[in-house]
Amino acid sequence: MLGRMIPQPVLWQMQLALHAGSRFVCPFCGYHARDLKPFGLGLPVLKEKAVVGSGLRRAGCYKCGSTDRERLVYVFIRDRLGAIRDAGRLRVLHIAPEPNLSRVLHETGFAEYVCGDLDAAGYAADAQVRAMNVLELAFEDDYFDLLICNHVLEHIIDDAAAMRSLYRVLKPGGHGILQVPISANSDETYEDPSITDPQQRELHFGQSDHVRIYGRDYCRRLEAAGFSVQTVNVSAAYPLMGLNPAEDIFAVEKPRRPR
Repeated sequence: MLGRMIPQPVLWQMQLALHAGSRFVCPFCGYHARDLKPFGLGLPVLKEKAVVGSGLRRAGCYKCGSTDRERLVYVFIRDRLGAIRDAGRLRVLHIAPEPNLSRVLHETGFAEYVCGDLDAAGYAADAQVRAMNVLELAFEDDYFDLLICNHVLEHIIDDAAAMRSLYRVLKPGGHGILQVPISANSDETYEDPSITDPQQRELHFGQSDHVRIYGRDYCRRLEAAGFSVQTVNVSAAYPLMGLNPAEDIFAVEKPRRPR
């Protein structure tokens, strides 16, 4: 009843006032908050396997809706890769682009910034997202300087083929950020291609459109596609951004060819 009586913009302003504070600062919208909005699903399998990057947690910005995963990738690109500084000479491929991160990167002035998703129609008309299958990327070999693929591979049945496809279009010496939900207590990735029912996938993999939960063998899977892999944790350097202290960045590179 209250929501019907008070206009939504007014309710939104009331919410922002209620959660305003100094504990967190969103790098996208600049909102200062005392806490973060609940985000994710509290499913038993995610707790059982201690899945990092999924599960119910306080991770959302009340003002712009950015999540811990989105903010993590942004600060790594900005501060650790220096991609914002060198934007004018870089070609970037962003698969399944997150709204706030994509907006900022569109404004950065990259030499080329390409966004793609299998379901491009699911984005706003001004999002500039192309229909794109990561298994069949229509780009030349060695084309992009930077790949961003944040929580996508867990949706793809043939993830090895997707990794090889991403590797092919990355330049030698180029970098990528390939994040996935990953079990902190499992050595091996859990997957079963016979599980196709959405409800069963949610039960087993933590989301109705996920086909696996990665284990600590994720780096080896990336290396099998040709990437060199480094895991980096930057959360301690950004205490105000509400990052997940357990989530590492999986930073990949395509090795340069011997001369």
